[in-house]
Amino acid sequence: MKKIITLTIALLAFAFSNAQETSKPSKATKKATAKTSTPALPKVEGAGMVYVTETIDYGSVAINSDGNRKFEFTNNGNKPLIITNAAGSCGCTVPTFPKEPILPGAKAFIGVKYDTSASRVGPFTKTVTITSNAAGSPSKVLTIKGTVLAADAPKS
Repeated sequence: MKKIITLTIALLAFAFSNAQETSKPSKATKKATAKTSTPALPKVEGAGMVYVTETIDYGSVAINSDGNRKFEFTNNGNKPLIITNAAGSCGCTVPTFPKEPILPGAKAFIGVKYDTSASRVGPFTKTVTITSNAAGSPSKVLTIKGTVLAADAPKS
């Protein structure tokens, strides 16, 4: 009888100890997770600003087409990012920017509208200068480029 009770206790102890074990992801799961996750941004002391792209190519656009585009960026610092100004290189390029602080790790956008009216036919390259409290680069120049097609030109 003592053997049966001891054996039962041992089996129950074994069952409960296995129930507490957490499952670990397989190597295949780890590889899949690594491929789908976004790369870590380099961290900076203070506020930071990392853009997905610093140049937007409009390509060939028709006269009076939508000239709105967005530059996406992330605050990769450990303090809030504050943008104090955004200025286009001419009156045909009008930027917009968030007025509230961008928290560490948060994403935001700089909007830019290029005037695609008939007076702007032909190739263009314009800049937008961003002024902020970003550590190491308080002033950043972004570029837009493309071609406004004449009314009778085929859009590519």
